[in-house]
Amino acid sequence: MVEDDATVRAGSEQALELAGLEVRSFHSAELAYKLITPGFAGVLVSDVRLPGMSGLELLAAVKLIDPELPVIIVTGHGDITMAVQAMRDGAYDFIAKPYSSEQLVDVVQRAVATRRLMLEVHSLRRKLEHNEGIEAMLLGNSAAIRDVRRLILDLADEPADVLIYGETGTGKEMVARCLHQHSRRAKHNFVAINCGAIPESIFESEVFGHEPGAFTGAAKRQIGKIEHADQGSLFLDEIESLPMALQVKLLRVLQERYVERLGSNNLLPVDVRVIAASKADLKELSDQQKFRSDLYYRLNLIVLHLPPLRERREDIPLLFEHFVLDAAARYKRPAPIISGAMMHSLMAHAWPGNVRELRNIADRFVLGLSSGGEGILAARDAAPAPLSEQVNGFERALIERELRNVAGNVAEACIVLSLPKQTLYHKMQKYNLVAEDYRSPAAATER
Repeated sequence: MVEDDATVRAGSEQALELAGLEVRSFHSAELAYKLITPGFAGVLVSDVRLPGMSGLELLAAVKLIDPELPVIIVTGHGDITMAVQAMRDGAYDFIAKPYSSEQLVDVVQRAVATRRLMLEVHSLRRKLEHNEGIEAMLLGNSAAIRDVRRLILDLADEPADVLIYGETGTGKEMVARCLHQHSRRAKHNFVAINCGAIPESIFESEVFGHEPGAFTGAAKRQIGKIEHADQGSLFLDEIESLPMALQVKLLRVLQERYVERLGSNNLLPVDVRVIAASKADLKELSDQQKFRSDLYYRLNLIVLHLPPLRERREDIPLLFEHFVLDAAARYKRPAPIISGAMMHSLMAHAWPGNVRELRNIADRFVLGLSSGGEGILAARDAAPAPLSEQVNGFERALIERELRNVAGNVAEACIVLSLPKQTLYHKMQKYNLVAEDYRSPAAATER
C-alpha cells in the first residue's frame, strides 16, 4: 500500500491486518515499485497524488512488469474523471476518499482472490506445458490417478489381457491407449471396437472380416478389425453389451488367437493384446447368466479399476484448465479465466458423467454458453450429491492439496490449514490419506 498521509496509511494498514491480510505500506511509489516482480503474490493499493512518482505513473510502471497485477487506485473526492482514466489504463478498481475500512477491505479482498486465481491458473498451465509421457495423457495428482499411472507402466508390456472397470466417462479408452503406447506394441495398430455400437447383423463382418461373395453385397475382401490389430492392441469397449451368441465367437478367437474371415476356411494367426472395458461387474453378470463365465475368466487376468471423478476431486482444477485450453485451441477462442465461484461449483458437483462431463462443461464455458460458466453446472445439477458427500469431497481435496504443497510435512500442513495435529491425523485416516505418499522427489520438486 502506498499512501503519503501517515494517519490514513496507519488506519488503512490496521483495517487490512484485522481482516487477516498481510500488509506492507510505504509513503512513496518509488519504494513500493522496487518490490514488484512478475508473478508478485499480492495486490497494489496506491494513492494518486504522491510526492515524486504519482499513483498513475506507478500503475503504468507495474503494468509493464506484470500486466495482470491488480492495482487499486485511491483518488480524492473530485478526481472521478481521473479514476475512470485509471480504469481504462488497467487499474483493477478505485476508491474515492474518504473511504470506510469496510469499503477498503472489500475491494482488496476481491482483488486478492482474483490475483490468487490468476496465479493458480498460470501454475496449472505451466504444469500442463511440462507434462510428458503418461502424465500428459492421464492428468491428475491424486493418489488414485497416480496408482493407475503406476499400474499402467508396470503392466504395459505384460502379455496377459487386461480388463478395465470404470463408470461412464472415467476414461477407460484413454487408459487402454496408454497401455498400448507404453508397450512394445506401440508402433503397431490400436484398434477400438465399441461392442454396443455395432449392429449384431454386421458384427462378424466388421470384426472378423469377409471374403468376396461371402454374402450379398460383399464385392471385395475386407480385413476385419481383429486382423487389423495384429501385432498391436485390440480394445473391446462396453463388452458387457455383447450378445451371448457373439461372445462365443469372440471367446474362440481369444483362446486360439486365430481369426477366420466370413466366406473362408483359412485360419489366420493373430498376435493381439486384448484390453476389454466394462462399466458393469462381469462376475455379477456371469452369475446371472447374462455374460459367459468362460469369457469372463478369459478376460479376468489383469484388472484395473478407474476411480470416478467424485473420488478424486483434487484433480478437477488441473483437468478443467487442460480442457479449457484444449477447447480454446479447437474453437480458436481466448481461454477464459475461471472464477472462484465456478471453481467451487466444479468441486462440489456430483459428476455423474465423470471426466467426459467435465470436458463438455469446459467446451461450453469456452463457447460462452452461460454467464460466467456457473449456469452450466446449475442447469445440470437437478439431483445434486448429498451435502455431506460434497463437503467431504471438498475437505479431502483441500487436505490432499496442502499435503502435496508441503511434501507430506504434517506439521506444516497443520499450520496452513489451522488445524490441531490430532484433528488433521483423524481426517487423514478418515479419507485414507498417508503423508508418505506425498514425500516423493516429485512432490518435493512441486513444493
